[in-house]
Amino acid sequence: MSSTFRLVDSVPEAFTELVATRLGQPTGTFSLFLSGGSLAEQCYEALALRPDLAWGAVDVYMGDERCVPPSDPDSNHSMVVRALLDRVPSVHGDFPMYLSGSPEEAAATYQELLTPIETFDLVHLGVGDDGHTCSLFPESTALEVRDPATLVVANTDPSGHNPHARLTLTYPALTRSRLAVFTVSGAGKNEAMTRIFSGEPLPAARVEADEIIWLVDHEAAAGLDLSRPPR
Repeated sequence: MSSTFRLVDSVPEAFTELVATRLGQPTGTFSLFLSGGSLAEQCYEALALRPDLAWGAVDVYMGDERCVPPSDPDSNHSMVVRALLDRVPSVHGDFPMYLSGSPEEAAATYQELLTPIETFDLVHLGVGDDGHTCSLFPESTALEVRDPATLVVANTDPSGHNPHARLTLTYPALTRSRLAVFTVSGAGKNEAMTRIFSGEPLPAARVEADEIIWLVDHEAAAGLDLSRPPR
């Protein structure tokens, strides 16, 4: 596993260029796992300005989701549709994580969908103020999943700061990633980045994948030497 930290002027623009480079001209389908949040929305709006990419080969999945109706404003997938999918040519496949039912039932359904996919081509991840990524919250039960066959679970935030029951990829699922891309922007994320660089095992710092790239802007990286990442 390799991990690279890149200091960038614009995270959405850097994300778009990275996705464009990795997508290239796929010989088969390209599995793209997307995220939620305001920065993710900015990234997808920037990515939508590239209709020239091989969208017809892309299968879109979600890395986590709130258990709310698909039309709910809090739905990550609803944001992805609005910011990206409605603005680019039709993708090969679009697979919402939550449609209805209990969180446990929805997790089992998505688990069945993902199990045959041996490698996830690109997974987009964010970092919360508390250091969570996907819906892997500090001190939550999902952090303890070790079974390589368990890819999706229901989870909640023990602190109560992040509302709604959630579905999330597990750490074993993330290890299937050919590339995991963290996007981090703004002074509000500087504390979390500082804690990660100090070696604190926040959820985001515990992700493993074939390759990990962090795209971090100047405000989020203030005071950090990105050329000397944490060990």
